[in-house]
Amino acid sequence: MAPRRLKVAVAGLGRMGARHALHFLNRTPRAELVAAFTPDEKELAWGTQNLEPYGTKLYTDYDEMLKHEGLEAVVIATVTTVHAEQAIKAIEADKHVLCEKPLSTSVEVSQSVVDAAKKKPNLKVMCGFSRRFDPSYRDAWNRCDTGSIGRPSIFRSQTCDKLDPSGFFVAYAEFSGGIFVDCNIHDIDLALWFFGPESIVKSVAAFGITAVEPDLRKFGDVDNGVGVVEFWGGKLAYFYSSRMMAAGQHDMTEVIGTEGKLTVNANPFANLVEMSETTGVRREIPPHYYGRFEQAFVVEANEFTDCCLDDKPLPFKLTGAAQAVKIGCALQESLRTGKKLFFDETGRRIEHAQL
Repeated sequence: MAPRRLKVAVAGLGRMGARHALHFLNRTPRAELVAAFTPDEKELAWGTQNLEPYGTKLYTDYDEMLKHEGLEAVVIATVTTVHAEQAIKAIEADKHVLCEKPLSTSVEVSQSVVDAAKKKPNLKVMCGFSRRFDPSYRDAWNRCDTGSIGRPSIFRSQTCDKLDPSGFFVAYAEFSGGIFVDCNIHDIDLALWFFGPESIVKSVAAFGITAVEPDLRKFGDVDNGVGVVEFWGGKLAYFYSSRMMAAGQHDMTEVIGTEGKLTVNANPFANLVEMSETTGVRREIPPHYYGRFEQAFVVEANEFTDCCLDDKPLPFKLTGAAQAVKIGCALQESLRTGKKLFFDETGRRIEHAQL
């Protein structure tokens, strides 16, 4: 008898959704991609060519897709503004959920997903923080966890996208929640991972500029942002985000402890080819986020599938995803208002005298 496979559907067939669909279709042996949803004609055409011939049924109505016979899990990769709504609908329909980051652009709405998941403890509900599945980050975390750098005290992390002159980031800013909620959410999640999920924010300050995309200002966003988050207990995190890297994608992290330092991807490279030219020696770097973390997405799909089929605990809790949104939104508020925000030792917002 053939082993049981998890029946999965993907919501959204844009760039990220299409990648998820192909991962579950071709690179997750214990899963079966039975359905996909998109209201977009171009995405539907892509699905007709790349998914339908392999038995995946396409839907233009999300609620109808949830009724697909035998469906067990939904991967949500639609526009950020509907992540929470679709996740909650899937949970209420008794489906496991893998939701792309962030859960929402709102603290309250993100918490509503956590609350919905708590009502269905039999379901696996996970936010897709892909870097947690990257072997280099896992190795760094294991080293940190075993005390190889002493007590982690300073965390510096960045997400820097290759410059896209098409104006994509301007159009995207209308729905993204802002550069800290969208771009730095990965770095914020990493800080909570390396510092510990019990970490409580003490203060938040953010700054930014529009160096190449002034139209971002109409959405209250920037193309380069710096955020500083102080945690109670003597820990500090520094986040940098950019939409204008000329050479390609550069996502890196540095964890500084009392007895050493760990660095991940300080010098990125697309492959092991070095070019010695008249101007010097160089190597190319990945052109986009997926180029760096493709394998992490595949591992994520397989581990999520295993947790659903074998009833294993998920590798991290959903509450952390809501906490990451809370920090990201605080950074966006600080950026927008020019004010430093303060929190007490329970994480509650407090007013602080400005000198």
